[in-house]
Amino acid sequence: MQIITAPAKLQRQCLTWRREGLTIGLVPTMGFFHDGHLALMERARPLCDKLVVSLFVNPTQFGENEDLDKYPHDLDGDTAKAWSKGVDLLFAPEAGAMYAQDHATWINVPALGEHLCGAARPGHFQGVCTVVTKLFMLTQANLAVFGQKDWQQFAILRRMVRDLNIPVELIGHEIVREKDGLAMSSRNAYLTETERASAPAIRKGLLKTADKVRSGMRNVDDIKRFLHDEFAAALPMGEVDYAEIVDPDDIVPLKEVTGPALLAVAVRLGKARLIDNLLLEG
Repeated sequence: MQIITAPAKLQRQCLTWRREGLTIGLVPTMGFFHDGHLALMERARPLCDKLVVSLFVNPTQFGENEDLDKYPHDLDGDTAKAWSKGVDLLFAPEAGAMYAQDHATWINVPALGEHLCGAARPGHFQGVCTVVTKLFMLTQANLAVFGQKDWQQFAILRRMVRDLNIPVELIGHEIVREKDGLAMSSRNAYLTETERASAPAIRKGLLKTADKVRSGMRNVDDIKRFLHDEFAAALPMGEVDYAEIVDPDDIVPLKEVTGPALLAVAVRLGKARLIDNLLLEG
């Protein structure tokens, strides 16, 4: 497995592979790998000749007073895990290598980023879209695999790829969970023992709410009220950042559940901001 830190060297290697007729898969990450990341690598590995995993804590997708400086990292551990999954190239650049001091070009999909995490984290998706586009350009990837825990992110990137005619296939992978249902996240490391014990209530609240929808509850205000009540009872130490029901493709808030709908939540537990979602079939 190659480890490359220079963007230009990465691009040269990937262009060489493409000239040789090889297909390239990409799994973009911010590192501190858990089983969710490894599942993305496993999904991509049989679909391409060469698998590239990027490990980059992208500063432009963090806002003020967020956890950029505290984001967990373990380069040696990540390297060993990537190697164990058959990764061909691990790209681990420094921020200065990815952004010039006078960097002035940004990519955004504002129509899909007005709600959910876009409302809670201004500028976040502009940073995501920009860095992912740079990774697409550097790797010349034929396909890229993303986790669906970040459903809004995947919807935005899918629209960006369509609108800009970027020749890459995006593959969404189902949420990977701990045995107790908590969605795997590098930020779970922030949880105290008490917070970790209560965190599975996020998933349980989503499932109970989905049961209500299946039983006939269709008004979104009623559904949200039910979910907030569930969280208030099961997560008294938590702060609900948002709990919304949106169109799964356009991320537009709905008033009634009459077809497929996405139930998406963000909950703050101590120092951790945890997101999760559940697709409602309507």
